[in-house]
Amino acid sequence: MSDTSAPALSRLLLYAVRLRGVTRTYTNDITALGPIDLDVAEGEFVSLLGPSGCGKSTALRIIAGLTPASSGTVDVHAGEQGHKIGFVFQEPTLMPWANVRGNVELPLTLSHTPRQDAAARADAALAEVGLREFAGAFPRELSGGMKMRVSLARALVTDPDILLMDEPFAALDEITRFRLNNDLLTLWRTLKKTVIFVTHSVFESVYLSQRVVVMTHRPGRIASQFRIETPEPRDENFRTSGEYAAICREVSAALARASDDEVRR
Repeated sequence: MSDTSAPALSRLLLYAVRLRGVTRTYTNDITALGPIDLDVAEGEFVSLLGPSGCGKSTALRIIAGLTPASSGTVDVHAGEQGHKIGFVFQEPTLMPWANVRGNVELPLTLSHTPRQDAAARADAALAEVGLREFAGAFPRELSGGMKMRVSLARALVTDPDILLMDEPFAALDEITRFRLNNDLLTLWRTLKKTVIFVTHSVFESVYLSQRVVVMTHRPGRIASQFRIETPEPRDENFRTSGEYAAICREVSAALARASDDEVRR
């Protein structure tokens, strides 16, 4: 693992996301974010790590175009056609009156994709998350982990180049969360998407990411960045290894320093 800085990352030639001097200030004059500079390379898995309220989700929503930046520039490079970004929210936000396939088809329905094509693509997305046999089930019949898989399938059904994930596993029990972490890494390796993952868990960020971006309290700024350079694929052996524990300690220390520095400001 190596601690790195934003200037070094700016030398990346192929990037999916580039933020320069980005801030977000609300109408009550509270600055939630920034300024931050951040590059995310194509195909990279990056986690934004920080305490609640530090602007992680705000940064994600700015990248997605759901929230405007108050200042700075946001460049998103993705596919030439169709839906460039898939977004997985903290809550699955499934329509209770629609079955699993209907929920996954929603983005395609909104874009007027022919029904037969939409159904085939939804089934393919459900197969990717291991839920194809539950296509006819309704949300009330699913566990929390299964609902989150449906939400992930809905984000993948448009074949986005960039996948944004806002603490998607935070409300799940530890065993389910570990399982979904493993499944997400498998999908990332297979589909080769760019993933930006928001979390407040040091352990989750280190396990999943190629790079962990540590943020300060509000207004959220980048305090430090860590490249997680461990052999692939990561599995349970890595999760229980001394190397993993050592990296988690170092990232935890950086997060504590960022919080202490903010308190002293």
